[in-house]
Amino acid sequence: MVFRLGALLVLAASALHAGEPLRTGVAFDHLSNTLPHHSYVGGWEHFVGGGVAVFDCNSDDLPEIAIAGGTDKVQLFQNRGEMAFQPAPLPPITGATGLYPIDMDGDAILDLFVLRVGQNIALKGDGACGFTTLDMGIDWPDGWSTAFSAIWMPGDDHPTLIVGNYVDRSNPDGPFEACDDNVILRPSDDGAWQANALTPGFCPLSALAYFNADGTPLLRLSNDRHYYVRDGYEQLYDLSARRFLGAEDGFPKVSLWGMGIAQRDVTGDGHADVMLTSMGDQLLQLGAADGSFTAAPYEIGTYAQRPHVGDDGRPSTGWHAQFGDIDNDGLNDLFIAKGNVDQMPGMAMQDPNNLLRQTSDGSFEEISAMVGVATTDRSRGAALADLDNDGRLDLVVVNRRAPLELYRNATAPSGNWLKIDLRQPQGNRFGIGAQVKVGRQAQQRTIGGGHAGGQMVPLHFGLGQQARVKVQVVWPDGFVTDLGIVDSNQTLTVNR
Repeated sequence: MVFRLGALLVLAASALHAGEPLRTGVAFDHLSNTLPHHSYVGGWEHFVGGGVAVFDCNSDDLPEIAIAGGTDKVQLFQNRGEMAFQPAPLPPITGATGLYPIDMDGDAILDLFVLRVGQNIALKGDGACGFTTLDMGIDWPDGWSTAFSAIWMPGDDHPTLIVGNYVDRSNPDGPFEACDDNVILRPSDDGAWQANALTPGFCPLSALAYFNADGTPLLRLSNDRHYYVRDGYEQLYDLSARRFLGAEDGFPKVSLWGMGIAQRDVTGDGHADVMLTSMGDQLLQLGAADGSFTAAPYEIGTYAQRPHVGDDGRPSTGWHAQFGDIDNDGLNDLFIAKGNVDQMPGMAMQDPNNLLRQTSDGSFEEISAMVGVATTDRSRGAALADLDNDGRLDLVVVNRRAPLELYRNATAPSGNWLKIDLRQPQGNRFGIGAQVKVGRQAQQRTIGGGHAGGQMVPLHFGLGQQARVKVQVVWPDGFVTDLGIVDSNQTLTVNR
């Protein structure tokens, strides 16, 4: 089985990239000392969380970064160009574990949904990086929220929101086996949201709603077995049929210390693959045509189960994971933020972050130490995003009780690239759930995944030596926009 999967990876990579992919020397400039101070702080309720949101809040094509602070305040850093950021005012919010950019009210202006230890908060954007509290008509409980995702169900002008809750702090028998209920918030005709419990809850630290190949809206929840202990597992929920899927649906039970989700067609076979971070093994599941998933072979190089530098041989702890083409060679690479929960003696204390570069045979090689991003602070959230509009993915890393990190991608030469943004009228203005096809590559625009933070920026595609490429957008309702052949090295906004 391992040999066949390995052969599949080689064949898929070869089919995706005609000829030998462009190989470049990856390089990053460390710019952390140019940032205002920020770290994610707090007690045991902030062992988890620490996310970053990347989005353009004033339509100047330069994405801002907003960072959860734990017991400190949420901070917004406005992008002034050339990788320069300065603090911008936000309502004073503490207790935040994570935050996600989303257009809540269909005005084509990005808002922020803030997860908290305490009542969650939605912030309405004004289009000029100003934010005020948005009344959602919800009486939020004093819970502990650690996961978020959103999707526009067919016919809805407002998003369905999913909030994943961690340990029930009010349970006197906790914290073990005391996971709280999750919540689905469905939009109502009056513009408010109706909250319904989603049970059982197994302490999720990441959630991702998406449309599968046949158009079914699904929700993946990655759950932390440290607190559900037994009888829990990873979950997949059919948002249309309103039921959890199981082995009879091709989704067998898998239990791990689930912390982050990343989804991308890594092999180029047309089926989305899923990365699940955990303590110990980081699990890559390869998607199949029938919607099922199979664990990738160990030889692929993504399990990243122990530190790759230093002499600490204890297992790693993975948090945020994100796919992205860091050198624009047309192959998806993978960043994983690592760090001990706090002082867990069974896990590595000096736990460097991973930057796994995909090679032409479909396997991954570790390069983070070589390019200078293998820091060993307790990392949590992160983002790969083009912050200076040069077509190369830069890196932001949030650390627990340590300063925020910023790296400019200085890879040279770099391959060709294309960025695609989406707009459509009414409701789902940013085209959440749309599938963007660039050549043989495809990405779905989603809200969720990662660990405690997400992005709303143009989708980035590395193209290697391809100067021109075919582009097509399949909107969530199946309508197709065919752009034909376009030139590389530009950002295109596709208006439906």
